Amino acid sequence: MPAAFVRSFVVAATCAAVTMALCAPAAHAQHDYPSKPIRIVVPYPTGGFNDTLGRIVAAKLSTAWKQTVIVENKPGGGTVIGTQAVAQAPADGYTLLVVQFPFAANPWLYKSLPYDTAKSFAPVVLAGRSPMLFVVPSSSPLRSMRDVLAQAKARPAALNYGSSGAGSSNHLAMALFESVTGTRMTQVPYKGSTPLLTDLAGGQVDLAIDLLPHALPFIQSGRLRPLAIAGTQRSTLMPDLPTTSEAGIPSYEVTSWHGFVAPAGTPPAVIDKLNRELNTIFAMEDVKKTFAQQGVVPDGGTPARFQQFIDGQMALWKKVVQDAAITAE
Repeated sequence: MPAAFVRSFVVAATCAAVTMALCAPAAHAQHDYPSKPIRIVVPYPTGGFNDTLGRIVAAKLSTAWKQTVIVENKPGGGTVIGTQAVAQAPADGYTLLVVQFPFAANPWLYKSLPYDTAKSFAPVVLAGRSPMLFVVPSSSPLRSMRDVLAQAKARPAALNYGSSGAGSSNHLAMALFESVTGTRMTQVPYKGSTPLLTDLAGGQVDLAIDLLPHALPFIQSGRLRPLAIAGTQRSTLMPDLPTTSEAGIPSYEVTSWHGFVAPAGTPPAVIDKLNRELNTIFAMEDVKKTFAQQGVVPDGGTPARFQQFIDGQMALWKKVVQDAAITAE
């Protein structure tokens, strides 16, 4: 056998052995995943749907995988604190982040962030969506979205609307509404939905757009009157309420959404395993019932589909923020 051939064979065999040795630990770790507790970071206080979502998934994963799954609430900084913690966590599948609207809007609201939203995370799954809706005081003369449009166009900036603060989801949703309809109204910022909706019910502001779960108790008590769902589909909780499309604004849709991401670099096999299990969880009848009680429709799909959705949301809110020159408080 020629010496050159022998040397080539030895080199190839050595390289193959080294490659297998390097890949074996990673492959073994992925095969055994999960072999230790998983942490789900919720960048919001306890209570609210994001917290509920994290705890539902934690309980279901614990049962399915016979492994401890804990929920850690890390609110603050407009979700930046909790999001940064996950961006800096090991990319091994043992740290997940619950994300919502601010995940896609914050890159444009803040001059700088301690992470790169587009590069620091790997999408896992889109968990669900819930519509936003327009509400007015029960005593308001505004009976429909056509009334809102008529007044807003007849008297620019005369109508005022409440928001949960500069850069909040309902602030940006109303900025998008103004852009789409060519209207102008005056923002009255509050520190959260509860004080906003309380003052709205008392007639301190003219209208607001907010998440269905936030507004529902005020609607059920008769203190607020809904005008329209800000989307293309009616809500099962209020089937008689028209959509903005039906109300004459076909180009306007704003949906709150919820999902899970992991640190960038998390092994694809781990992401896929998480994705399959979370899709199974969202299809469970008890989970769908809990979602429905808060006006959330389960979603799901592949990580690639969620990435495409996030990209679309980031592009949308970039334009809204830049066009209206909005900055976070």
